[in-house]
Amino acid sequence: MSDTPTGRFCWYELMTTDPGAAPGFYQAVTGWSTEGWEGGSDPYTMWVNGDTPLGGIMELPEEARDQGAPPHWLPYISTPDIEDTTTKAKDLGASVLVGPMELPEVGAITVLQDPQGAVFSAFQPATSTPGHDGPPAVGEFSWHELATTDWESAWAFYSELFGWQRGDAMDMGEMGTYQMYHRGAHPLGGVFNKPPHMPAPCWILYVRVADVAAAAGQVTAMGGKVLNGPMEVPGGDLIVQCTDPQGAMFALHQTAPS
Repeated sequence: MSDTPTGRFCWYELMTTDPGAAPGFYQAVTGWSTEGWEGGSDPYTMWVNGDTPLGGIMELPEEARDQGAPPHWLPYISTPDIEDTTTKAKDLGASVLVGPMELPEVGAITVLQDPQGAVFSAFQPATSTPGHDGPPAVGEFSWHELATTDWESAWAFYSELFGWQRGDAMDMGEMGTYQMYHRGAHPLGGVFNKPPHMPAPCWILYVRVADVAAAAGQVTAMGGKVLNGPMEVPGGDLIVQCTDPQGAMFALHQTAPS
């Protein structure tokens, strides 16, 4: 669609080894519910926040497991022209893992691996673009963090591909620079060089919760792991980084009182 925005994070898919167990875990941690989508030939379970679908659950494909891909969250980023975005991504050094492919009633997608190795999907929706550009509500994804091996090169790739703008940068001492970025007036996330213990470049997606300490307690109670936090970040927000019981990494975010 011609009115499809370029560069909006608009859908979030959990690629997991246990699609049956994931809903109970994330419902306890984030308050989401699930809903079946009947539009395609294969059954598809969506994550729903209140009345709003925001993503889905997929079984991690066997070929991806064979290549060493762990369970992970896959962000979808909108584009008005999937063919052009795919070609541009390849020209900028990305690898095409899947697509471009048409999904009836949904739109067209390409799954891409950026030049440093992080995986994401470009998405041209068939109708209106999911998501919005305002501040995230509780239960919505609120921050999109790229842990990579060369943040400056990674930033050059994504800013060229999706037109994101550079925001403030923070000096994290031995960990180097944390470069924030935005789309128009809307803050989107940050880019930084991953620590040595993190096995591969990846996207870390944050969900806004009302009480990060309570949500972190649910993570451990439901069989997940807390990796880092809860801790305060500049500005007074609280975050915690976690893995779910199958090993997919994600994070939780509580905004500071206004």
